[in-house]
Amino acid sequence: MTQTTAPKAAKAEKTETAAFAMFDMPKFDMPKFDFDSMEVPAAIREIAEKTISRAKTAYDRAKVSAEEATEVLEDTFAASSKHATDLNKVLIANTKANVNASFDLAEKLFGVKTVAEAVELQSEFVRKQFDALSAQAKDLQAKAQKAAEECCKPVKDSVAKTVETFKAHA
Repeated sequence: MTQTTAPKAAKAEKTETAAFAMFDMPKFDMPKFDFDSMEVPAAIREIAEKTISRAKTAYDRAKVSAEEATEVLEDTFAASSKHATDLNKVLIANTKANVNASFDLAEKLFGVKTVAEAVELQSEFVRKQFDALSAQAKDLQAKAQKAAEECCKPVKDSVAKTVETFKAHA
């Protein structure tokens, strides 16, 4: 039981070699080319040089385009970040003003002696807050519109430049 499949495997290997031995396969050697002495025809050399020149030109144009696109994205993100910060400051200031107005109303309401006085203070507060909220909304809308225009300006300019370039080459 100490012998395993080793003798059987060797026997199978000899049988396969013997089966292929009856077929006499020809042996081929790779042809040897002397590339140093071969000459490339001038027309092929010229085509290769033109192709390489065009590929280099296309690469240079693609590189310039990629750099310009990266610059446009950087400008757009910088403008977006700046305007988002500015708009957040405006929102915080508006919220602070509105909360302070509400606390002022609450303080005044603690000092009223009649219901009529309370209703009058409340009505005055609502009118002032409506006017303040309208003004804040208009201001915020104007600043948001300006921010959108300034954020889109680099992209708009880049597209206009690209269109002009296509018109020039067409």
